[in-house]
Amino acid sequence: MACERNFPKNARNGAGMSKGGVEVLNQNDTTPMEIALEEARAAGARGEVPIGAVIVHQGTIIARAGNRTRELNDVTAHAEVLAIREAGETLQSERLVGCDLYVTLEPCAMCAAAISFARIRRLYYGATDPKGGGVEHGPRFYTQPTCHHVPEIYAGFSEGDSQKILREFFRDRR
Repeated sequence: MACERNFPKNARNGAGMSKGGVEVLNQNDTTPMEIALEEARAAGARGEVPIGAVIVHQGTIIARAGNRTRELNDVTAHAEVLAIREAGETLQSERLVGCDLYVTLEPCAMCAAAISFARIRRLYYGATDPKGGGVEHGPRFYTQPTCHHVPEIYAGFSEGDSQKILREFFRDRR
């Protein structure tokens, strides 16, 4: 598993949107992971576990989401799954070939499977999840013989920021 920490700033910070509601990536703007962190903070403000996800296709952010499990009364409404659903609608395809997913926490087994089924090209995530993760921890979904697509995986993007958001969220609830 590769670990890449020096990622160029190259994604829109939300200030400008194209016609389809997607954000066009541009040099000197915030990274997709910073936008995922914004989504995580917004999820936390709604009382959801603060996890955010962003999907990029050909230099354009086509989906962004935060957890909404409580709001939607849907245990599958994880940030990654919601972003995959939105990206599928945007591209009019269940396969997200050539897309990259940025998420603030190591995906759980369910989300790792959805990422594989969607054929996401690259997975970038922030904090590891020793208790509930499904990539480096737990079932290690991508190492299973039943897994037919393994994305390129890059861990540790904005890891400190991701951990801080989660730590503060749970500290405030205990």
